Amino acid sequence: MRFNFFKRFWYLLLSIGPGIFCIGYTIGTGSVTAMAKAGSEFGMQLLWVLVLSVIFAWVLMEAYGRYAVITGSTAIHSFRKKIKRGNLLAIAIIIGVVVGQWNSLTGILGLSANAVYELVHMFFPGTSSDNYWAVLGIAVVLIISLYGLLLIGNYSFFEKVLIVFVTFMGASFLFSMIIVLPEPSEIISGLKPSIPDVPGGRLMVAAFVGTTMAAPTFIVRPLLMKGKKWGKANTREQSRDALFSAILMFVISASIMITATGALYHEGKVVSKVLDMVYTLEPMAGKFAVAIFVVGTLSAGLSSIFPILMVAPLLIADYQNGELDTNSKQFKVLTAIAALFGLTVPIVGANPIIAQIATQVANVFVLPFVIGAIIYLINNKKEMGDNKAGVLLNIGLGSAFIFSCFIAYNGIIALNELI
Repeated sequence: MRFNFFKRFWYLLLSIGPGIFCIGYTIGTGSVTAMAKAGSEFGMQLLWVLVLSVIFAWVLMEAYGRYAVITGSTAIHSFRKKIKRGNLLAIAIIIGVVVGQWNSLTGILGLSANAVYELVHMFFPGTSSDNYWAVLGIAVVLIISLYGLLLIGNYSFFEKVLIVFVTFMGASFLFSMIIVLPEPSEIISGLKPSIPDVPGGRLMVAAFVGTTMAAPTFIVRPLLMKGKKWGKANTREQSRDALFSAILMFVISASIMITATGALYHEGKVVSKVLDMVYTLEPMAGKFAVAIFVVGTLSAGLSSIFPILMVAPLLIADYQNGELDTNSKQFKVLTAIAALFGLTVPIVGANPIIAQIATQVANVFVLPFVIGAIIYLINNKKEMGDNKAGVLLNIGLGSAFIFSCFIAYNGIIALNELI
């Protein structure tokens, strides 16, 4: 009976494969960092931002997914061919997304390597609390291992790897949340819109949106539909995939914020190192709690590194011919360059928390262009026919566009405050 349950659960996850990739792009150590830091500093005050971001992410996944299965076309290729001066728009979006994602990769790899080393240090106190060469060595091993998986795999293989990472991530963070669950009234209070009136408040709002409404989540989605071989007959599966993916995004992200609120906020402690939160969990559940949270953090990192390595070759190939080809020389070379670039933070020895927050903010600036482009494409009656966007989807897309502009404006103000 137990075996049948896990078998059915595995098949369920396989049926929503493209959504698993979306979670990989969306929930990495950047999301863990943003949610944990926000929960430790502001409690549940920014829960409303997470809710809106996830709702709009769902709307955008539905729009891009519907466009893909109905037309058989991909995003960047369609921007280039079907929008006036769309080649400039496509190039700008590719540059914006790749720069944002590669910068995120440096912080993600740094956080993942630090998480592994701090776990080793906790179980073996005789080791140094700060070992640059050990952390760098761990980062090198991680990136080489993941690059090796990219060289031997195909879409189906990548999907299965991500399912494993995401499953471990979700289970780990939910377990951590249960240990320190705050009062329900405190959680609900976070649904009231407000921006913390303190230095760094606007920055956290922008980082929240940058990590949850991640542009590559949407523009890569049509390519993943092709990889899954989904067409018009899979319209329902596509919609279910988008909804389930959004629900998982919210549950996992909210569990991290709730854990930070319960463990740190009321103690007046703020996340500044990778494992600050689990050090607070340790007295309640021992080193086992630390291990569980580290598994979640590491899984979040690996589930993001994997698709981020692929983002440049996928988008460039999309621009060229709208095809998903993971065996080309271009794919292997560009993923190798991304892997090397990802070692920047570990080599420099920068604080990965600060690096991750800053790079997440940068992601919000390309978002209005990504939303505006799909609004144009999905309302094209000639291509979409009866499946073009209806009133509700257009309201959702319009609201998402306004929200993205508001967040981009806040991001500019937040960055000016840092300068």
